[in-house]
Amino acid sequence: MKKIVAITACPTGIAHTFMAAKALENAGKKLNYDIKVETQGATGIKNKITVQEAADADAVIFAVETKVREEERFKDKIIHKISVKEAIKNAEKAIEDALAL
Repeated sequence: MKKIVAITACPTGIAHTFMAAKALENAGKKLNYDIKVETQGATGIKNKITVQEAADADAVIFAVETKVREEERFKDKIIHKISVKEAIKNAEKAIEDALAL
């Protein structure tokens, strides 16, 4: 099973951050992928991706519109960067595109 990790973050870190996370989680399950989504928002980092989880991932998605905190965890990975809105509107495509990199 393919493993995907993702980070979602918008400037205010409230609604859109969590909407994008839910969309990616649902798409990952629908496509039968193991997915973990970390949110970086007004309440801090939730569901934090470990260095090992980042290393084990087949794909990394940053659905962000702000700077990612602790980005060094992904230093050896190809990162598929998209907007939060793109993740909300078409999460399945975002996952497939990330896996194609």
